[in-house]
Amino acid sequence: MSHGHDHAPAGAGALADHRRRLAIAFGLTSTVLVAQAVGAVLTGSLALLVDTAHMLTDAAGLAMALVAAHLALKPATSRRTWGYRRAEVLGALAQSAVLLAVGGYVLVEGVRRLFAPPEVPSTELIVFGVIGLVANVAAIAVLAGGRKANFNLRAAFLEVLNDALGSVGVIAAAIVIATTGWYQADAVAGLLIGALIVPRAFKLLRETSAVLLESTPAGLDLDAVREHLLGVEHVRAVHDLHATLVATGLPVVTAHITVDDECFSDGHTARILDQLQSCLATHFPISVEHSTFQIEPASHRTHEHLGHA
Repeated sequence: MSHGHDHAPAGAGALADHRRRLAIAFGLTSTVLVAQAVGAVLTGSLALLVDTAHMLTDAAGLAMALVAAHLALKPATSRRTWGYRRAEVLGALAQSAVLLAVGGYVLVEGVRRLFAPPEVPSTELIVFGVIGLVANVAAIAVLAGGRKANFNLRAAFLEVLNDALGSVGVIAAAIVIATTGWYQADAVAGLLIGALIVPRAFKLLRETSAVLLESTPAGLDLDAVREHLLGVEHVRAVHDLHATLVATGLPVVTAHITVDDECFSDGHTARILDQLQSCLATHFPISVEHSTFQIEPASHRTHEHLGHA
């Protein structure tokens, strides 16, 4: 016998519309991308070239984020019961993968240029660095308010923040070259930008991959969940216990709950279901309205294969 509440599948929490933020940030980034690409060609600077490549990934990433934000707001259907809620995870995964590729190239090229630094015009480098910094600061201001809303916004914010730091590195390298003539400063700035990109991109890649692999949500102790459920009166066993994160802010749990046989004749099952959901809502950050419990009599275990999780 199965018990649960019947809700619209994808209604877990109202989704905020962040498309305007992303569209503004995308416009700013795309405009500066063109300017920095011209600057990279004119100056031959690795730091500016890296910052331009990073800006290109930012623009592509923001475009993906904008599409993902649009898809995430589409309603659920009988074919896609969660709608496109995971579009934000896919967008963030793609952005983090691209950032890792850019970061790897930066580190390799930066080391090469330390030993064979080309001459770089410092004045032009400063001009294009300042242009990039101003635009990135504006984009940061636009995205800051929604950066914790979901994986998608977080990825977009991190990309723009990293690019702002990259612009600072370009400006610093230009100042060092102008005052000391040490052209390796350009390669050092490029390496520092790469060092900033890679760890953040790897962390985001790991987190989004965990969601797609349906790993237990971070911060949720499934053993503790099992222990709490077993503490409910008349519950004899908990098996097939799973916890997944559908999208940001939407962790759900499913479980088979074995109870005393007499609960099905004395009317206890409805009360047990309420107690199970109350237990989860009280002790764990779980979307109870979309979690499912299958309540079974103890005798039902003889009809199932043993060895469930």
